[in-house]
Amino acid sequence: MQERTSLPVGARHPQGVPLPDVLQSVVSQIMEVGSRVQPFSVESVEKAPRIRDAKLFHSVCPYCAVGCSLNVYVKDGKVIDIEGDPNSPINRGTLCPKGSATFQYTVNPSRLTQVLYRAPYSDHWETKSLDWAMEQIAQRVKKTRDETFVERLPDGREVNHTLGIASLGGATLDVEENYLMKKLFSGGFGIVSIENQARI
Repeated sequence: MQERTSLPVGARHPQGVPLPDVLQSVVSQIMEVGSRVQPFSVESVEKAPRIRDAKLFHSVCPYCAVGCSLNVYVKDGKVIDIEGDPNSPINRGTLCPKGSATFQYTVNPSRLTQVLYRAPYSDHWETKSLDWAMEQIAQRVKKTRDETFVERLPDGREVNHTLGIASLGGATLDVEENYLMKKLFSGGFGIVSIENQARI
């Protein structure tokens, strides 16, 4: 079997007629196919994964109580990707549909970043400060609790509760937040109706 070599510059047709320059260049390129060490296009060489040079943070999915592990990639102070942690013994890198959408939950142009308040009988929303909103919530919770708090039932049994306030937690509340809510609402305020959306 004879070794194949590319035609040298100035190669001639078998009859001795010189090949046109354009054809000579094409023939030379064809003969070099498969002989290059790095068969990558310029585009392939310049491409890079979006998580390159990003800092990795380990986290936990905020939804249900399974506790799937997440890899959160941050670059220039911004979250650029969230995916399952393949080293987790719980989820082995996999995520359910809600967990897979955690990035959209975190980085979303539609996410509200300020307090919007609509007064009774109003037809529009007003932008308020967080301090104003917290004060309003505190005053209204206290007013409702004072008006509906029951120390004893008619038969004399001590209950110390209110049925005028209920709590419905969201699926993205973590264990610590749910613990504080239960201690504050049940033990502190005497609220009976405490539920979480993740269990409904």
